[in-house]
Amino acid sequence: MSSTGSVRTAALPTWRDWRGWPANVGYSWRRSLRFRTLAVTLGSTALTILVALVWMSLAIQNDLFESRVEQVEAAAQRATLAAQTTLDSAAIGGDAVALQDVMRDVQATQFRQAATDMYAMFRISSDPSAVAPQDLEVGGQLSTMLSPALRKAVVADPDHQAWQSIGIPTEDGAVVPGVVVGQQLLLPEAGPYELYFAYDLASEAETLRFVQVTLWGVGIALVVLIGAISWIVLRSVTVPIAQAADTSAKLAAGDLGVRLPVRGEDEFATLGRSFNAMADSIESQIKELADLSLVQQRFVSDVSHELRTPLTTIRLASDMLNDQRTEFDPTTARAAELLHAQVQRFETLLTDLLEISRYDAGSVQLETEPTSLAHLAEDVIASMQQLAEQHGSDVRLVAPGGYSPVEMDPRRVRRVVRNLLGNAIEHGEGRPIVVTVDSDQRSVALGVRDFGLGMRAQDVERVFDRFWRADPSRKRTIGGTGLGLSIALGDARLHGGTLAVWSEPGRGTHFVLTLPRGTARIGNASPIPLDPGDDGAPLDDLGLTQPIDISRTPGGLA
Repeated sequence: MSSTGSVRTAALPTWRDWRGWPANVGYSWRRSLRFRTLAVTLGSTALTILVALVWMSLAIQNDLFESRVEQVEAAAQRATLAAQTTLDSAAIGGDAVALQDVMRDVQATQFRQAATDMYAMFRISSDPSAVAPQDLEVGGQLSTMLSPALRKAVVADPDHQAWQSIGIPTEDGAVVPGVVVGQQLLLPEAGPYELYFAYDLASEAETLRFVQVTLWGVGIALVVLIGAISWIVLRSVTVPIAQAADTSAKLAAGDLGVRLPVRGEDEFATLGRSFNAMADSIESQIKELADLSLVQQRFVSDVSHELRTPLTTIRLASDMLNDQRTEFDPTTARAAELLHAQVQRFETLLTDLLEISRYDAGSVQLETEPTSLAHLAEDVIASMQQLAEQHGSDVRLVAPGGYSPVEMDPRRVRRVVRNLLGNAIEHGEGRPIVVTVDSDQRSVALGVRDFGLGMRAQDVERVFDRFWRADPSRKRTIGGTGLGLSIALGDARLHGGTLAVWSEPGRGTHFVLTLPRGTARIGNASPIPLDPGDDGAPLDDLGLTQPIDISRTPGGLA
């Protein structure tokens, strides 16, 4: 026998509103193995590629810069040596015009070997000279770009070159990276001069930009490609896992006929075959248990029905004997009295067994009608007043709500209340018993609170089990069958309500029955708290609440 059940699935995250993305990412991280693995793969891959790209970009940048510096140093060195050779071979003879002509020839020929149109010369000595040419700057204001440290290094060492990075302004106002190389040039009869050649690195910067764009493009393409490959691989792995999880959920929900598709001979195929074998075994065992349970239910039902006829005859005979026990001797009279009491208990037990068999067979039907729970509680208390007085218990009703009619089966609810109140009277140790009735917009509730010995936590968990007793050594004074609380729980659930219990040793026990208004879902909420806490007002201050006339209540609601 297989039954189908609904599998509850959480709502999938929506990505339309960007403000909900953090929550959606967190949800996907917790619930999706594919998302988590893909995120870790892409994150680690992107970080690795980023580190590699940054390292390659810096390495290429440094290599381009160092190569360019070496080139300009060599070019400036050649130009300076050629110019120095020309100047050393020139015969000036104290003629300033001759020296200027030589310098013009050097600028036109030797300086061009430096492969730059931007250079400058500055006389180092400040002593007056009749032949020394004026300082010159060609191609721009190079003097404003030179740092004092560079000029100091050039002046201090006449045999070596020095260089520095600079920014060279262009005609459109932009600045391009560049480098300036400086060294000394000795002019005959005029003394040493600072000679600087400036080179722009625009072509190298463009090359570096192209290389960086290419590297980043390749890196992004690699991340996308690796992400696509990871998605395909993960899909081939996670789809069978998702199918197994969904099939397991359906199997757990009661769909015993569901199975995993088996393809190929790999590990997932082995898993599918093992899962299907397990499902077959579970289905067969559940069917056997269901058949056995059905046989047991039928046996209990049939035996109960078959016993009713002879039990009726025995009860009539016991009633007759009990009515005539005054005519018997004391021993026979006591036997007739015990027989009558046990036959009554046997009849109650048989009735409870029939009711339990109806619950097990799923054939219980509610006969609902509008009923006031407060008035029903008053009727039950009145009917059990004599029993409470026999045990020395004072039953008090506190009903701030619950007077408005609610759809319920009054016979079954009355049976629940009688059972709860009977247990409270039997185990209340002669102390007061408080019956509370209250309501809210969704539900009505009834609580029965006694101040007896109470129960331990492990006993509370089993209090609704059939034929279970918290203390087997204690005899029943009312004659219960041990099925009352189990039937009461079934009646509460049949109404869509709940029946809960709180108990502590030395503080007593509190049962709370909660019934919904109409089709409202009550969940775990109840108008009456299960834990009574410090029990509020003293017992002596609790009086009997008088019924409220519904016709005079505004709106007819409590």
